Amino acid sequence: MKKFSVYLLMFIAAATISACSDFLDSEPVTVATESNFYKTPKDAYTALVGCYDGLQTVWAEGVSLPVGSEIFSDNSFGGTGASDQFGYQMIDEFDKLRSPADQNMFNLNWIAYYKAIYRCNMLIGKMDQIEWGTDPDGLRATYESEARFLRAYLYFDMVRLWGSIPLLTAPSEENLQQADPTEVYKVIAEDLKFAADNMETVTYAAQPAAERGRVTKWAAEALLARVYLYYTGYYGQNDLAGVVSKAEALAYLEDLITNSGHALVSDFANLWPAASLLNYAGEDNIETVFAIKYTYTSDYSGNTDGNHWMVMTGMREQFIYPYGNGWGGATVTKSLWDAYDENDTRRFATIISIADEELDFTNQEGQREYTGYYNKKYSPMVDEDGNSIAVEKGGFNFMIGQYQDYTSIRYADVLLMAAELGSANAQTYFDDVRRRAYKDNFTPLAVTQTNIMNERRLEFAGEGIRYWDLLRQGVDVAANAIATSVSVLNGGVAADKKILAANIQLTKGLQQIPYTQITLSNNVLKQNEGW
Repeated sequence: MKKFSVYLLMFIAAATISACSDFLDSEPVTVATESNFYKTPKDAYTALVGCYDGLQTVWAEGVSLPVGSEIFSDNSFGGTGASDQFGYQMIDEFDKLRSPADQNMFNLNWIAYYKAIYRCNMLIGKMDQIEWGTDPDGLRATYESEARFLRAYLYFDMVRLWGSIPLLTAPSEENLQQADPTEVYKVIAEDLKFAADNMETVTYAAQPAAERGRVTKWAAEALLARVYLYYTGYYGQNDLAGVVSKAEALAYLEDLITNSGHALVSDFANLWPAASLLNYAGEDNIETVFAIKYTYTSDYSGNTDGNHWMVMTGMREQFIYPYGNGWGGATVTKSLWDAYDENDTRRFATIISIADEELDFTNQEGQREYTGYYNKKYSPMVDEDGNSIAVEKGGFNFMIGQYQDYTSIRYADVLLMAAELGSANAQTYFDDVRRRAYKDNFTPLAVTQTNIMNERRLEFAGEGIRYWDLLRQGVDVAANAIATSVSVLNGGVAADKKILAANIQLTKGLQQIPYTQITLSNNVLKQNEGW
């Protein structure tokens, strides 16, 4: 019997643990095996580096979730080049007939996710084998918590994308059937609860700068609440897989708000390099609860430490200071631009508006689904002479040398989740987020579910959150919000852009399981409905 393709890379993952950026820098292990490794706390730390590296590389190829999630939503269209294939339109419109040849859009991601899961499973499974000694620093609890958080993060991505997936909590060579999503969410909830309950309470200010980017107790608490909201919403349940109740999810957030030391950056634009320039608050700023770390050291010889996906959102093959060129993916919709009040500082911090910024963009003929708007939060950047900032810092090229971290969880999200879960301080939390956005033009708005969801769209546009917020309100709600029929420019020529609600309803908002994986499993894996 053919082995499920995720296993093809498993032994490679065990034998080769590559290094990550910042605190994750470490000598790669090239001769380690299961029998001679996992003996000492140092071995465990090196394996933990491999787990972080696994997360760092899941979007190095294929479709990155930050970009894909924007495309799935009402924030962006597929975009890309006017002469490109239609794979990004296929996932944007939830229509396999748009690009029948692109049946493996997520194949490389599927492989990378399971490779990363394998690393986490190996380390978690070897905890009893490692000689911890008296462990005065509590390294075992810390390393296990970090590995379990990373496993939970990976599985949360996967179960949202594909629904029923094979669930592995230990290395295996079995050709596994897909698990019921609730089984996956139970593991996610247990992992995050373990991390939240076992990690040391260290405030943001007290965390050494060299360790910024590592999982914290606060990251586990925040992600647990995010998972709770998605699972209970999408699946219509009252608790998170029988593990976490609504009251517990809120309690974790209140603990974070009270004790973490995290806070809002004073000016929204300063969260994003391209929006703030000299006023950028920097990586690992006080608002960052968890980020996936990148650096500019990627090459074509196996080092994949860079942000390989950010080039996708750059303006199509034309740079205009300070915005770098890219592939024109995830063109921002006019409906998102129009959703912002003119007094909302988040509009210009989030979106590049060609007309409003009087940018001389002349490559409309090279762009598909041109709307006049691009993602500013994750735009590649150039200097005033048009030179790539990433290359100037040492990047191999502007495509794989981008180094901006992906800020996965911000403190603003924590405040809005707590408000949504019914905190006694809900109005204060809600006002804090909006007051920053409107500055002197702030006017109070009542805390309602509708207002919270609208505020979340404006706050997190371009960050890969909106689609999941829509979907957790119900597939029909998401389908009706995303469905559209508007005019765009394809290669400089006006064309109709249509997204049908029926396609999203048929697929239940899930994406296509790569057909290569179905074939390699001897059809043990079953394709999602509608694909």
